[in-house]
Amino acid sequence: MKILRNSFEFEWNQGNKSKNWARHKVADEECEEVFFDTYKKILKDRLHSGKEARHILIGQTKKQRVLFLVFTIRSHGIRVISARDLNKKEKHLYENKT
Repeated sequence: MKILRNSFEFEWNQGNKSKNWARHKVADEECEEVFFDTYKKILKDRLHSGKEARHILIGQTKKQRVLFLVFTIRSHGIRVISARDLNKKEKHLYENKT
């Protein structure tokens, strides 16, 4: 995948640490897990890529939870902007891939 380097780190700081848990009950560790899903789908988020390029990631956690993530790549690693469960309309994006 051109978007992700072979080796990468996740950027969790006070600005985004546990934010997704408070809003959508998605733990930071779950966010990281979907990047390793063999069947993940990554798309460019053209609608929300203003100051920096954003990407959408749809993937499954170890517990089979399918998540919708928005992330960006910065010099220090991957920064997850938001994470939540897929809605009914989005499920086909992942299911058609698997």
